[in-house]
Amino acid sequence: MLELAGAVLPLLDAGHTLAVATVTRINGSAPRTLGTAMALADTGAVIGSISGGCVEGAVYEACREVLQTGEAALHEFGYSDDDAFAVGLACGGRIEVVVQRIEPGAGWSGSALRAEFVAAASRQPAGLALVVGGSAFGSILVAGYVEQPRPSSPLGARDERRLQAELATRISAGRGGLAVVDCETGFVEALFVVAASAPRMIIFGAVDFSAALADASVLLGYRVTICDARPVFATADRFPSADEVVVEWPSAYLARTEVDARTVVCVLTHDDKFDIPLLEVALGLPIAYVGAMGSRRTHERRLEALREAVDAGVLERLHSPIGLDLGASTPEETAVSILAEVLAVRNAASGGLLRHTSGPIHRAAAVHADEGI
Repeated sequence: MLELAGAVLPLLDAGHTLAVATVTRINGSAPRTLGTAMALADTGAVIGSISGGCVEGAVYEACREVLQTGEAALHEFGYSDDDAFAVGLACGGRIEVVVQRIEPGAGWSGSALRAEFVAAASRQPAGLALVVGGSAFGSILVAGYVEQPRPSSPLGARDERRLQAELATRISAGRGGLAVVDCETGFVEALFVVAASAPRMIIFGAVDFSAALADASVLLGYRVTICDARPVFATADRFPSADEVVVEWPSAYLARTEVDARTVVCVLTHDDKFDIPLLEVALGLPIAYVGAMGSRRTHERRLEALREAVDAGVLERLHSPIGLDLGASTPEETAVSILAEVLAVRNAASGGLLRHTSGPIHRAAAVHADEGI
């Protein structure tokens, strides 16, 4: 639901009612992940996608019904071998979808739920809990707010606080998921939908390849920083898609800036006076990916210089020459090559052709795990 925040906020702020369908359970192969959402506005506008096309028509009809009734509904979709033309997932998996209505009231502008949408749209940490099982099915909770579509079987105040406390913990950890929470009135099954702050892509070198990589990285949800020690090249006008352009000695900037386990560092300068001290710093940080551009000869020269300061095991973390072998040559093609490797590393994937692999195509993410709390 929060993935749609930027698109649905203007509709909600204008007073429109939405029906939102959220994937709350996945069994087998499915094209999207847990928490993926699709919304239908009372204007007829459709935002987002549940499955990439194969069950959208049925989800649309389910949303239309919830828009009319206001009653939350649970639907399951899967592929039927007996009737291949039935509504279902051609990939063979099964998904469970909960559809809920969001109707902004008089206090919407100052509501806690709106604040979570605003935070998610701004790529800041946000979260909400959707009750998907039990007597309070269909309830939506955020910190300091609960919407319960069935007043006859509401959550108790202590249960609300229990779920909100669990949500706060998950927002802080950036970890969503489906969980069964032990509450005062019994076990409550809830999907915790969490939007973490955007991961960082730090690109060193104010060159054409950096501009293309910045453009592509934004599409993948990264917060992009361009850093170069040369002020004549490192300008905001040359990198309009970057969130920030920093003029500073690369190794000094990386040593002082904030990074985490999701941060990606791409060194595109291929200039030893910048690269060697920068890579020494980068390889000593607990970040997701360190890559450096350059020829094989440049790579060997780098390795020789780095061996004097960096342990051999640590050097294994360096992706150089950067990117996957796609035959890329232009800046735009090279950006695809680099990001393809970043995704493969992030997902512990081979980066090979899918037709040469076996097993599920869609890998389970951490958010898929069912948990008991």
